[in-house]
Amino acid sequence: MKRTDELPPAPVAKSDAQWRAELSPQEYAVLREAGTERPFTGEYTDNHRVGIYRCRACGTELFRSDHKFDSHCGWPSFFTPLAGDRVIERSDDTLGMHRVEVLCANCHSHLGHVFAGEGYGTPTDLRYCINSISLTFEDEATAPATDPAPNA
Repeated sequence: MKRTDELPPAPVAKSDAQWRAELSPQEYAVLREAGTERPFTGEYTDNHRVGIYRCRACGTELFRSDHKFDSHCGWPSFFTPLAGDRVIERSDDTLGMHRVEVLCANCHSHLGHVFAGEGYGTPTDLRYCINSISLTFEDEATAPATDPAPNA
């Protein structure tokens, strides 16, 4: 899915050829073409370890495990990103419905969608429904003490 809405310049900008060389075909389809992995197939859907979730394309820290919750929707769910400046939210009216797409602010890779008002009882009443294939996970014991600058 190609989008025409304008985004601010991405701190990490690469050509399609560079992204294709760095990502698997499945990763490219989701991260760069706004695809979606099948529900209940991602490696982090049922992950309950303590740690950090990063953008698979650029490594930016996006979510922490203490913000993850079991929504039973088939994809990892978070009630908030690490910080609002780590993601971009934009309107997505594809597929005949209104949704809000979530992108990595550092490289503009597609992560998933955010939904509000579903009644999960989380502190924000939001569900960031994120594709596992858009993320990498670091156990807390192996994660660095501080996150590098998002555009590093």
